[in-house]
Amino acid sequence: MKITDMPLSLRPRERLMALGAHALTDAELLAVFLRSGVKNKSAVALAQDLLDKFGGLCYLLNADYSVLGKVSGLGVAKYCQLRACLELSQRYVTEPLQRGPLLASAIATKKFLINKLRHQKREVFACLFLDSRNRLISYEELFYGTISSANVHLRVIIERALAHPTAGVILAHNHPSGDPMPSGTDIKLTEDLVMALDLLDIVVKDHIIIGNTDSYSFAQASILPEGR
Repeated sequence: MKITDMPLSLRPRERLMALGAHALTDAELLAVFLRSGVKNKSAVALAQDLLDKFGGLCYLLNADYSVLGKVSGLGVAKYCQLRACLELSQRYVTEPLQRGPLLASAIATKKFLINKLRHQKREVFACLFLDSRNRLISYEELFYGTISSANVHLRVIIERALAHPTAGVILAHNHPSGDPMPSGTDIKLTEDLVMALDLLDIVVKDHIIIGNTDSYSFAQASILPEGR
């Protein structure tokens, strides 16, 4: 059934205007963005098929064209629409972190990191470099590992910190296993980075681990090591 054949009360755009975007399903929101379906398939049906095929929004929006392009009805135009959707959402989350104090918005910081790291199928270690007002200077993914670990080199983090007017750093990485609790290696790495960066008068503000449905903050758990 085409969307135009649906009752007005069931059409995604009309539902969005009447009830708000939060009332729509993932498939309906995706259909609004795609605008049109393919032969014998409405935009809503196409959206639901895509979500089912890729296992959810995160994996769909981060799929390469080499994969998406093989799906019937998804050409360059719709791929570009999906990538634009993802980029807009990331910029939306990033913007307040760049304009105001990062630590004044812990929720926004976690949302930003979840958006960046939760979908990753391998472990990724990143740093958020902050200025003296705790505003975000740069987010950088520095190390990529396997499904269970990533080799992190202190020298690289120090070099990247010195490349900016860095006053503080938030460390972050994901656990593809889904459990955000820190390992002994995570704790030792955090201790080493705190000591190394403290010698440069750079403060490690937090180390946040992203899981599938939750996150872990060293600062909130009150186990962040102190510098000098």
